[in-house]
Amino acid sequence: MSDSSPLPPVRLHSEAELARDALATPLLSRAVRLARWAGPDTRVGAGGELVEELLPAAAAELALDGEDAAACASEAWRVAVDTGLVVVVDEEEGTVTAGADLGVVLSGAPQDVLGLWLGALETVLADASVPDLDDLMEAVDEGGEIDFSALDWDPEAEAEFLDGVLGNLYLLTAGEDAPGDGQVPLPALAASMIVPDDMGEPTNDVLEQVSDAMMRLDDQFRLLEPVGLVDFQPVDEALMADIDEEPAEPVDDTDVSRYGMVRLTPLGMYGIRARLLEAGFAAPAVGDLADKGADVLLDSTSTFPPTAAQAETEQWLARREPLAAARELLTAARGADAGAPLRRLRCQQALSLVGTEASPALREVLDDAELGGLARVWLAERGVPDVPAPSEEMVFWLTVDTIAAQLAAEGNSEELQALVEGLAAQHGSFFAAAWRVDHPATPDVLEAMGRLHPDKKVAKEARKAAFKARSQQGG
Repeated sequence: MSDSSPLPPVRLHSEAELARDALATPLLSRAVRLARWAGPDTRVGAGGELVEELLPAAAAELALDGEDAAACASEAWRVAVDTGLVVVVDEEEGTVTAGADLGVVLSGAPQDVLGLWLGALETVLADASVPDLDDLMEAVDEGGEIDFSALDWDPEAEAEFLDGVLGNLYLLTAGEDAPGDGQVPLPALAASMIVPDDMGEPTNDVLEQVSDAMMRLDDQFRLLEPVGLVDFQPVDEALMADIDEEPAEPVDDTDVSRYGMVRLTPLGMYGIRARLLEAGFAAPAVGDLADKGADVLLDSTSTFPPTAAQAETEQWLARREPLAAARELLTAARGADAGAPLRRLRCQQALSLVGTEASPALREVLDDAELGGLARVWLAERGVPDVPAPSEEMVFWLTVDTIAAQLAAEGNSEELQALVEGLAAQHGSFFAAAWRVDHPATPDVLEAMGRLHPDKKVAKEARKAAFKARSQQGG
C-alpha cells in the first residue's frame, strides 16, 4: 500500500462501545485481574516478567488450566507491565505495585481505555513477529545461547510482513465490495502478500511460499485473537496430518473455510486504523467530516464509494439546519476547476437528503449559470410550484456538467455509455449545439462521448464537435 493513496472510509463503533469491547477481551481483562492480584509478595525478573514459581498462582487467579495455562498467565502479566497497569518498584528486589493506569479501567474516559488496549495490541504484535518456541529451541547452541543467525529471522522484515498482512486485511474488509460477513480466507490473504499483481498462473514455487505464509499466519492469528483484534477460524488440523494417516472423519476438499478464515473485529478495525494513521496513511472514518465545511465534505466524498459518501453526508447534515446546510452546499459547489462537476454531483446527492424546508436556498440560485439547472431539478422533483423552465443553454450546460461528473466518478462505465447513447438518440442535433456550450469540460466530454458511442457515425460526429469546442476555447 502507498501511504499517499487514501484507504476506503470505515464505519467505526462509538468509542464507548469500543472501550467496553476492549475491557472484555480475554488478554486485557486477564492483565487487569493480575494487576489487582499483585501484592507485596509478588516478584518479577530482570525484564519485568513474573518469576516462574508464581506462574501457577497467577494461572489459578485467572482460572486457567491445561498445558498453556502458565504461558497465558505470563503473557497477561507482560501486557499488564507494558501497559502500565503494573509498575516495577525495585528492579533489584523485583517488587511491583499497581500502576496509575489501573484506575483508567474503572474511571477513565473511553479514549483512555482504548489507549490501554492499543498498548496491549503493540505487545501482542511484537510477540507475533517472534519465532515460535520450537524454532527457538532448535537454535540454542552448545553454550545454551540462542544462535539468531541459525533462525533465518529478520525482526524488521517479520514486523513489516505482519503489518502488510493486517493492512491488506483492512483493505479487504473495509471496502464496499468486502464479503458480507467480513471473513477472508487465509489462503487469499497469504496470496495477497506473495503473488505479484501481474502474475497469471502462480508457479509451484510461489504456491509453496503462499502455503508457508498461510501456516505462519495461522500461528500469528491464534496469538492475535485473544487481544480482540480478529475473529479467527484456524486451519483444520486434519490438513496438517501425516499424509499416510487416515482422517478421523470424511474431509470436504471444496470447503475453503478448512484452510482458515479471519476477519477484523470492530475493535480490530479501530486498532488497525489507528496504526495506519500513525504510519502516515490517509485512513478516513465515516463521521470525520461532520464538523468540517461543505467544501471539505464535497471534495473529500468525491473519492468515497457511494454508500460511504451517503453515510458521511447524513452525519454532516444531522449537525445543521436544512436551509443553512443547503446554502453552504450550494456555495461550495460553485467553480470552474476540474473537480467542480463532481462537487456539484455530490452537492446534488447531498441535497436529495434534505426536505422542502431548504427550498428558499434553491430558489436563490435559479439564475445562477452553474447551479440553476440542478436547482430546477431539485425543486421540480419535490413538486414545488412556479419553477421557471430552463433555457436550452442551461439544459446543455447541465448535461455537459453531469457527464463530466460521471466521468470523474466512474470513468467509462456502462451507465455512462447508456446515458451517451440515450442523449444522441433523443437529440439528433445534439453535437451541433453541444460544442458551443461554455463549460471548461465541453471538449473532454465530447471526446468521451466519441469513445463511448458504439455507432461509428455518431462517434465521428462527437469527435468533430470536440475538435470545434477545443478550438473555440483556444486549446
